[in-house]
Amino acid sequence: MASYLNPGFEKYQESLNAKIYIDKSDLIAILNENISTTQKYICISRPRRFGKSVTANMLCAYYSKDTDSSFLFDNLKIAKSDSYKKHLNQYNTIFINMQRFLSRAKNDIDQMLIDLNNFIKEEICEQYPSIDVSKFTELYDVLDCVYQQSNNENEQTKKGFVFIIDEWDCILREKQTDATGIKKYLDYLRVLLKDQSYVALAYMTGILPIKKYGSHSALNMFDEYSMTDPGEYASYIGFTKDEVINLCDTYQIDVNTMKKWYDGYSFDESLHLYNPNSVVKAIQRKKFSSYWTQTETFESLRRYIDLNMEGLRDEIVKLIAGNEVVVNTAKFHNDMTTFETKNDVLTLLIHLGYLAIVPDSELKGIDNDKIFAVHIPNEEIRKEFRNITEDNQNYPGIYSLISQSMDLLEKIYEKDNTAVAQAFDIAHQDHSSILKYNDENSLSCVISLALNLASVDLYNVYRELPAGKGFADMVYIPKQGVEKPALLVELKYNQSAITAIDQIKQKNYSRIFHDYKGEVLLVGINYDKDTKTHQCQIEKMNSQSQRT
Repeated sequence: MASYLNPGFEKYQESLNAKIYIDKSDLIAILNENISTTQKYICISRPRRFGKSVTANMLCAYYSKDTDSSFLFDNLKIAKSDSYKKHLNQYNTIFINMQRFLSRAKNDIDQMLIDLNNFIKEEICEQYPSIDVSKFTELYDVLDCVYQQSNNENEQTKKGFVFIIDEWDCILREKQTDATGIKKYLDYLRVLLKDQSYVALAYMTGILPIKKYGSHSALNMFDEYSMTDPGEYASYIGFTKDEVINLCDTYQIDVNTMKKWYDGYSFDESLHLYNPNSVVKAIQRKKFSSYWTQTETFESLRRYIDLNMEGLRDEIVKLIAGNEVVVNTAKFHNDMTTFETKNDVLTLLIHLGYLAIVPDSELKGIDNDKIFAVHIPNEEIRKEFRNITEDNQNYPGIYSLISQSMDLLEKIYEKDNTAVAQAFDIAHQDHSSILKYNDENSLSCVISLALNLASVDLYNVYRELPAGKGFADMVYIPKQGVEKPALLVELKYNQSAITAIDQIKQKNYSRIFHDYKGEVLLVGINYDKDTKTHQCQIEKMNSQSQRT
């Protein structure tokens, strides 16, 4: 079996042989609709270890000529499609793993492109010995010659080449500062694929969307699908909720814990996706842990959150505190070097999988087109942020808050107003260098930072939750199985804690707990800018009359 031309089904068969396999073969039906149309160029980007290579191997197994892979697909979802037999094993399929070519060329882009030409040309010559391509030096000339001559007998049934390009963006990631080499590589792809009649389908996959120059894509013939706009391919980016529930049932794994650790990637209000690699690892090892550090992007996170971008540090702190932030992705250049604002850095973190979109967010200013609300999606990624910012001189003392806040919730449960106020005083004093502390918004950030680090395993946290006649600042609802009081927190700046409690009552915020049977604590917090101290008032609410 060849390596590049019609590589066959062996690699995909290994995936099918694995103990855990999720059938995503119905993706092929979508791609079949685009063969030999103006929509035949498709680029799908998603984070590392989200199944990109498995998908590439599946497509090679399905489309490759001179083999019969029907025994692999006959019992999969694609077999139910009307297009299944029509395209099965019908195309000369060229598979290119750019990472391997770059590594073989010892990171020399010029040598990599030479190797691409030579190795693929060599396999084409072996496959078509009767077609003389010796006079051609460029791969696109070789492919056009083979396409024209091998299809001469029946012009109406001509079949072009299917291109499967994996790790297409590795040059942009590993040769970040080689602008000349990157441009040469993108020009090579454009000439190889654009407006070429021999292309039946071009499927590219990587981590980054296609590089932009100004506002234009370097490969503008491609339809792009990414972590900010996956379109109809969203359910193929990771494991869906239903797929994970079935796995948890099969292997007797707690689905709620699985959700806490690996869920959080969502693109509409109903579709939730899990990190597939981590789900599989957790099942195999019977342990919930972070398997993210085994990927190369771990060091990327450290590097990018340390960049000296105005406002970036404040946004990272808010994210660590469990809050959402607004990101404008419009001007991101789809590379790892061109950062003009904090938005560019945060957009990159979305594509790397460290941040996830919150499509149903209530934050102001989002349009879910180019401007999104984002958050840290799950416990696995939260641990990575903790590991990287702990002892980081650009984030001084964030995680000293953990030890300070371990007993904070207990003091709230005890309704110890003085102790709670003092704890927030300490949080303010220790972290005034991190956040400007001069309005109610920055007050809420420090308060939520202190509370959320202590409560992340106990509560679901809601900010600005519609309640009664207004919006409650912070609401903490115990997670399933947690027997702790719910918390309704109201913040005031330069007023009084009593005023905060009065507002909760006057605006009937407690109505949100109408069907809640457990204990509820009302927590009013005020910051006095003159004395630079907090005041706290905590009251128990358990009367049904207060919830109506």
